[in-house]
Amino acid sequence: MGPDQLTIQPGNPSRLGAHFDGNGVNFALFSEHASRVSLCLFTEDGAREFTRMALPERNGSVWHGYVPGLKPGTLYGFRVDGPFAPERGHRFNANKLLLDPYTRELHGRVNHDPAILGYLPNSPYGDLSFSEVDSAPHVPKSVVSDPDSFSPDAVTLGRRWDGTFIYEAHVRGATMLHPDIPDDVKGTYDGLSSQPILDHLTRLGVTAVEILPVHAFTSEGALRARSMRNYWGYNTLGFFAPEPRYFGPSGVFGFRAMVDRFHAAGIEVILDVVYNHSAESDHLGPTLSFRGIDNASYYLLLDGQPRYYVNDTGTGNTLKVRHPFVLRMVMDSLRFWVQCMGVDGFRFDLATTLAREAHGFETGGGFLDALRQDPVLAGVKLIAEPWDVGPGGYQLGRFPPEFSEWNDRYRDTVRKFWRGDGHSAQDMGSALLGSADLFDTKGRQAWSSVNFVASHDGFTLADTTRYLQRHNAANGEDNRDGHHSNYSDNFGVEGDSDDPEINAARHQRMRNMLATVFLSQGTPMLLAGDEGGNSQNGNNNAYCQDNPVSWIDWTKLDSDLVAFTAALSGFRARHPVLNQNRFLHGAKRADGHPDVEWRAMDGSPLNWRDPGLSSLCLILRGCAECVAGNAMSDVVLLAFNREYEDRELQLPPSGQKIWRQEIDTSTAAQTAREITTSATRIPANSVAAFVLHQPSAE
Repeated sequence: MGPDQLTIQPGNPSRLGAHFDGNGVNFALFSEHASRVSLCLFTEDGAREFTRMALPERNGSVWHGYVPGLKPGTLYGFRVDGPFAPERGHRFNANKLLLDPYTRELHGRVNHDPAILGYLPNSPYGDLSFSEVDSAPHVPKSVVSDPDSFSPDAVTLGRRWDGTFIYEAHVRGATMLHPDIPDDVKGTYDGLSSQPILDHLTRLGVTAVEILPVHAFTSEGALRARSMRNYWGYNTLGFFAPEPRYFGPSGVFGFRAMVDRFHAAGIEVILDVVYNHSAESDHLGPTLSFRGIDNASYYLLLDGQPRYYVNDTGTGNTLKVRHPFVLRMVMDSLRFWVQCMGVDGFRFDLATTLAREAHGFETGGGFLDALRQDPVLAGVKLIAEPWDVGPGGYQLGRFPPEFSEWNDRYRDTVRKFWRGDGHSAQDMGSALLGSADLFDTKGRQAWSSVNFVASHDGFTLADTTRYLQRHNAANGEDNRDGHHSNYSDNFGVEGDSDDPEINAARHQRMRNMLATVFLSQGTPMLLAGDEGGNSQNGNNNAYCQDNPVSWIDWTKLDSDLVAFTAALSGFRARHPVLNQNRFLHGAKRADGHPDVEWRAMDGSPLNWRDPGLSSLCLILRGCAECVAGNAMSDVVLLAFNREYEDRELQLPPSGQKIWRQEIDTSTAAQTAREITTSATRIPANSVAAFVLHQPSAE
């Protein structure tokens, strides 16, 4: 249909975005302060705007129009007129083509040309100046999607939280150097769900893969100036569109196909989502979408200085999720990924930002309330990163019962304990029982604590045993970026070593920390590659390293460590006392035994007041406070020996049963052995796990 044949008429304001109904396309866009919204249509290659039509109707703050005869695949964008008054918080500029916030597909990428700025970068007036340069040649176009491509018929796995084992992975990082993945799908959704990856995850016992951001994103201008690009993806451009750089042979369909393949393997898909800020940065950033549609509605602006942005995220801007239409966008996005893509859960980046109301963090705030009452989202996993850089930003343990939370205190506690820090054993005791001091409130369950010793943000597990200092010079920020408190150890040599004793000690430390994660109450999370000792050469902030620094080199993974990790995971899965919903407080069970019992190595009560405490034991049984726990016959004894010499462990009386040791971190190979004596040796700097076992009849 030629431009002369196109007409536009009032549409339907109820569904935001562009929607094909079989006869034409309805367009609807929210803008509270605009004076005019124009729909711009482009040629198939996106190079030329061939028609521009004003949306003819407005209902409240929603502008809308219907174009008969328009088909799926049409490329479009919006231009929005209104006041350009940065000092009042308005940055309308119709010279800038704007991405539809609801588009599900993008055509093209952002070219960081000065034309994408709403102001003249060389003007003495800075962002108060007005750019008349058309940005259309330098920005992606929105795409009218075929409704059959995103039908809301996806089914989630709906696995229970107890028994969950999360594997945090990056689409490119996990696949680019895998020798068994075909070249044409490396770095793609297709590659992440390829059979070699599925076989590996199944062997490890993974139940959920948590994928770093896959919402369409772009790189920051500063990175482009350094000839680098954003690798992690925490710089969202569109909350409904899968990131195109991860497309493989299946194109946009690759994402849903990936989810289906994970589901067929019994593995859930959790997305790391970034609703706290956008890719438009601060007042000097580009005008790509939200800023030009309605800056004052989409963003939190400084009181009394609306030219500038609240920066609770440390990225330059903060989305105003408390605004009804911004909240609606977030909720619509979440439902889209569940209903149309089959996603099983979400990890909310900087979740404190989303829960902050005008007077601070609020567990009963708009976003959290909307999320908790939503019938579509009620059955998916919700994970909070419970901090940001804003006022009162650290909120670990304060999210509602429906959430689990990344527990960075657990990470630091485990690292400190095995490093030998003073007084760390006391904190270790809390960590092993799911950090009840943080989470055992308002009916929250023990899976609320997501336990990890390494994640994408920071040292890998191997690097915590190789480096005392971060080595981030390659990021181009003079090694100023990244965490400075890593609680790591290098065993006397910074970086790689050819000393066999140092390498043995490092592997021992890795096994100890891995064992701690899998033997703790809560939800274990493993950073992809840590199961085999993957290193980033000391870079603890590889957000811009889309290269072998952050890609897993599968050929270099330690196969013995992989097998050890799989053994730990299997042990945890076989023993329900390690996966309990309820917190353990030492209450007496129906059989007369406490559900958790702390002991010293010699069998005496543990002295928690000992400042030099460096070894501890605990006996785990089913929780006394619930029927299911009392019905558990499973009994597990854990012994943690951080001392530099072997210790004799006095085993508890076993009655007609015997103790069987199934985990011994002093060696990579795991072989179960029955203990027929009343005591056994626990090697120095090691963890041991025993099961009360009914001996087989001879």
